[in-house]
Amino acid sequence: MNYTEAVEYVLSVPKFTKKNKLENTIELMERLGRPERKMKMIHVAGTNGKGSVCAYLSSILEYAGKKVGLFTSPHLVRINERFQINHQPISDELFLEAYEKVWDAIKSMIKDGFYHPTYFEILFALCMVAFERENVEYVVLETGLGGRLDATNVVEHPIATVLTSISLDHTEILGDTIEKIAWEKAGILKKGVPVIYDANEKKAEPVILKKAKEMEAAAYSVDLKMCEILEQTDQSITYRFTSPQCRGWKICIPYAASYQVMNSAVAVTAACVIDRILDLKIPAESIITGIARTKWEGRMETVLPGVILDGGHNAAGIQEFVKTIRELEKGRKITMLFSAVVEKNYEKMIQEICEGANLASVVVTEIHNDRIVPAYELKQIFKRYTKAKVTAIPEISEAFDEAMREKGDGMLFCAGSLYLVGELKEILENRKHEKTK
Repeated sequence: MNYTEAVEYVLSVPKFTKKNKLENTIELMERLGRPERKMKMIHVAGTNGKGSVCAYLSSILEYAGKKVGLFTSPHLVRINERFQINHQPISDELFLEAYEKVWDAIKSMIKDGFYHPTYFEILFALCMVAFERENVEYVVLETGLGGRLDATNVVEHPIATVLTSISLDHTEILGDTIEKIAWEKAGILKKGVPVIYDANEKKAEPVILKKAKEMEAAAYSVDLKMCEILEQTDQSITYRFTSPQCRGWKICIPYAASYQVMNSAVAVTAACVIDRILDLKIPAESIITGIARTKWEGRMETVLPGVILDGGHNAAGIQEFVKTIRELEKGRKITMLFSAVVEKNYEKMIQEICEGANLASVVVTEIHNDRIVPAYELKQIFKRYTKAKVTAIPEISEAFDEAMREKGDGMLFCAGSLYLVGELKEILENRKHEKTK
């Protein structure tokens, strides 16, 4: 089997499996020699900001001189993006080597009467095998969905757990209230392991603190009152962070979105807690530099002058997205390129965008998978909530070109789905390569 065949098989797995109990994941990891036990794990859950916090933590540890693995989802262009070592996706050769070891374990499981692992179980196992093979010391581990029943929760003794902002998303699986969702997310807490958490959602905080008490886990809260914004531009935000762990640090994040202030503050606090517990003696400068040089694609990412991609795809994410548009508008013309997947409440997303942002024009399009929302359906919804010009173009590359024409000397925001962001990044990368030929 070659790399392409291995990727195609992994991507096909959701077609013939269902959600398994954690016992199934444990069985898979046992047959692989429990590679996750051989690395220092930082386990991260939450509704929004998980990936960003993971990226910040990974960057901090890298600038502190550590060999660090990063496991996140979803990927934007290539599946290897989910498994990074010091911010570099693993090679195709390492992916295939890890896959072959995991596939041997899967075959033996099926032979012995166990369920076939799910797509996410395979990705998690593959990641742990690859990181063990490369002697990774630290792993920043993002949950897939929820926390309590997530495949990553087979990790027994992380060095820290982190809970990012919690809001309503995947309510059909995780519960229909903030409290229920917080309980599921807090399922990653472990006995005696510190938890660092976003304390801005006051309905979630009592649930987190109750779980922390049950687990005898020290809890470290982070909220916006600790952050004083000093400067904000189209490219970055500088703020002063004052907490029990750090006094008046001046931190610069390489993003224009104000919600990244909170994500970075959570990561800084987590790094300080880990540093103290393990006596790593990480200099403050390494933490500050790690934040400033973090690379996290598709989250308020400027890809061309005045062109920003953002993967916000739930209610809280869209609220922050709209807030950022208002902060950056400064009298400029705002064009929107939008698409969505069927399982999201896309009408509510569209309504909030139209009511919160001063849109001059909108282009709607379709992502390339079986969960598309037809562009003409999106157009009709937009027309219910805005008087701006709305154009429907199913083909993404053509839709992007039209949106660029509409943009003129204003700003173009591309949002609604990480899948849209991934396809746009692939289009831009291909065009870049064509120009260099």
